[in-house]
Amino acid sequence: MRRLIRSALFVPASKPRAIQKAAHLGADMLILDLEDAVGPGEKEAARAEIDLALRLWEGSGAIRAIRINGLQTHWGSSDLGAAARADAIVLPKVEQVGDLHEARSALSAHGSSIPLWAMIETPKSLLQLPGIAAATGTGLAGLIAGTNDLCKDLHCLPDQDRLALRPHLAQIVCAARAYGLYALDGVYNRFLDPKGFRSEAEQGHILGFDGKSLIHPNQVELAHLYFGPSAQELEHAARVVAAFASPENAGKGVISLDGDMIERLHLEAARSLLAMGSDNDA
Repeated sequence: MRRLIRSALFVPASKPRAIQKAAHLGADMLILDLEDAVGPGEKEAARAEIDLALRLWEGSGAIRAIRINGLQTHWGSSDLGAAARADAIVLPKVEQVGDLHEARSALSAHGSSIPLWAMIETPKSLLQLPGIAAATGTGLAGLIAGTNDLCKDLHCLPDQDRLALRPHLAQIVCAARAYGLYALDGVYNRFLDPKGFRSEAEQGHILGFDGKSLIHPNQVELAHLYFGPSAQELEHAARVVAAFASPENAGKGVISLDGDMIERLHLEAARSLLAMGSDNDA
């Protein structure tokens, strides 16, 4: 069963207290951040926190991921070797298929087959999305929208409606869906603004993202509220399944429900939604 990943919390590797607190937040994915959240002078010390984070997060139920520094930097190779025992590796600024193959080869040398997640956060990333998402043999599991860097490099304004970003966000979702990958929306920077988070999360849900990457603990519960199946969606899915199960609809490919024409593809989607809801309850 495809697990829910509604929340992916970036945790600065330079902050031991944040690492400890993250273990009890209930996030679906915890990402120890060795890259943007850590200054150049703190990189070596931050890498030393990987073992602590993996140990503390072991019983959290979350995917324990590490965002390394790019392999082209001074720290990337050492980061990757130290992170090989995590549940997943998040690669920053993936701009070509070769970035994935390089990481996969290095992990294989460490005897690790853990999945990779690609940050899509530059114009080159967007232009190479079809190839990146289709990369075979790399163990790619998901795409994460790096909206802050995208705004910077595209020279667009990060307005509340994300008007300039919407086509690119939809492109990320499309690439992920085409190849069976997860798609996570970018971070919302104003962590003391739950109303703004709600608006952006609802937009991300409408666009088709599985969940949202986060920068603050108080965003975890909100992400779970706005991503994943809602009570209304689950109720409608249950009614679709029940309608097709009725004797009068046996063998039918299309039925009418509340004035809508419902096909077998809607039944399949309804069953998948109910399975996600059951997984959420568990």
